[in-house]
Amino acid sequence: MTSTFHSIETAKRSLNTQTAALNTAGHNIANVNTEGYSRQVVKMQASLPMEAYGFLRSTAAGQMGTGVDFTSIERVRQSFLDDQYRNESSNSGSWDVRFDTLKKLESIVNEPSDTGIRKVLDNFWNAWSDLSQDPENITNRKIVKETTKALTDAMNQVSTQLDALTTDLTSNISLKTTEINSLLQTVADLNNNITKLEGLGDNPNDLRDQRDLAIDKLSKLANVQVTQLSDGYQVTLSGQLVVTGDQVTAVTADGLKAAYDGGTLTGGEVYGMFMSRDKYVTDYKNQMNQLANTLANGDIEITLPAGTVLPEGTVLNTGANGTPVTYSNANNNRTITADTKVTVKGINGLLQLGYTVSGATPEKGLALFTTKDSGAITAGNITLNPLIAADPNKISTSMRVTGVGTTNEKVVIGNNDMALIMAGLKTAKFDFGSALSTPGTMDDYFASIVGQLGVQTQEAERQAKNAEQLTEQVELNRASVSGVSLDEEMTDLIKFQHAYSAASRFMTTFDELLNKLINGTGRVGL
Repeated sequence: MTSTFHSIETAKRSLNTQTAALNTAGHNIANVNTEGYSRQVVKMQASLPMEAYGFLRSTAAGQMGTGVDFTSIERVRQSFLDDQYRNESSNSGSWDVRFDTLKKLESIVNEPSDTGIRKVLDNFWNAWSDLSQDPENITNRKIVKETTKALTDAMNQVSTQLDALTTDLTSNISLKTTEINSLLQTVADLNNNITKLEGLGDNPNDLRDQRDLAIDKLSKLANVQVTQLSDGYQVTLSGQLVVTGDQVTAVTADGLKAAYDGGTLTGGEVYGMFMSRDKYVTDYKNQMNQLANTLANGDIEITLPAGTVLPEGTVLNTGANGTPVTYSNANNNRTITADTKVTVKGINGLLQLGYTVSGATPEKGLALFTTKDSGAITAGNITLNPLIAADPNKISTSMRVTGVGTTNEKVVIGNNDMALIMAGLKTAKFDFGSALSTPGTMDDYFASIVGQLGVQTQEAERQAKNAEQLTEQVELNRASVSGVSLDEEMTDLIKFQHAYSAASRFMTTFDELLNKLINGTGRVGL
């Protein structure tokens, strides 16, 4: 049977529940700008009737309600949207890094500009053209020397900047590895705390938000998969199980590199860094090395004019089916009697078919390019031959001598055959091997590098923008579910406030009713 004080208890429960709802709305408002926070709601249900099932249960008609209870405070979250966000975030992180790297590569290549390699290459050919008009002019020779030095310096600088970019990316991979391990430890710690609180029957919404935020940040760095288990999140990063309960398996830069090579690291900033370092930067460094080496030693077909006198002992593949032929006084074949097409090994090979203008006796031309070390010529080590740098008269310009094969053999001063061939190399086609499907000019090859870089940068920019828009779209969808709306919270505040006021009025009404009953109805017989 319902007690006289039954409604006091009903009012009390209502006050408690509405207070919890008001506190939760206040918590939501307080965290409206908190990163990773999810909106929380109070789950209410009508409390159980006073009389439970039983033999002595009241037979009065109907059951008097006992008010309301709140059963839990839950956060509003959808795991499907979380998975979508993390996938898009991982993709966005990868393209952001790749686009940033390609922009840096564009700055290094610096084309089109008045200071890039194309410009110094033009200056180099123009200097040879000027020298061909007056091959003995020391000013023209010094200009050839300086433009050659400028060309090798430009290649050295590009190579140095590419090396610096590689070092920078490697350093960043190491930093990101540390950041990943820190986030993994955070997830493991939160797994531990959340499991303990859940064991006590609590609902640690705020800790769950922090754990999800850590996973969101991980997804920006690498591709991650999350599985909810009884002891918390189980995290797999790039195919490797890294968090189970409160246990962490730390990742290393070498391990991530192995995952990248094995194809299991497929997204995130770290993937973008490996892709940038091992594909983009390495590829452009190889292409610049190819440019430098081909300029110095690449096969090129030239025409030796009739009357050319080759230096003693020169070997050219001018025999039948390209067999080597030695040009010497003993063979009496040093003088070329007709225009002859031959293939030489780049500028270095060509200049060694002529003569310098220094010394009293004919001096065979020197290689224009050498290296700063003993290795093959690359963009990083190519340099002007120090003998030519010290004496520009050692630049080979003449291809003729008088008194062939005698002690009176002398270089024909004023002959410009070599300088003319050198000036013509601007439009000549070098063999770049597999780097170009067919032989091409230096400009062709360099233009292919610049063009490739431009297209890759545009594509990366497009992909980065698309990935960013998709990430923002998913984040908006997630925010529409989990985010805090101040308008909605204000509406809830008013709703719960009115409910609280009504419950208070209800309690006041019964307080007055009981007061009348106890103090105003008097006592019988007195």
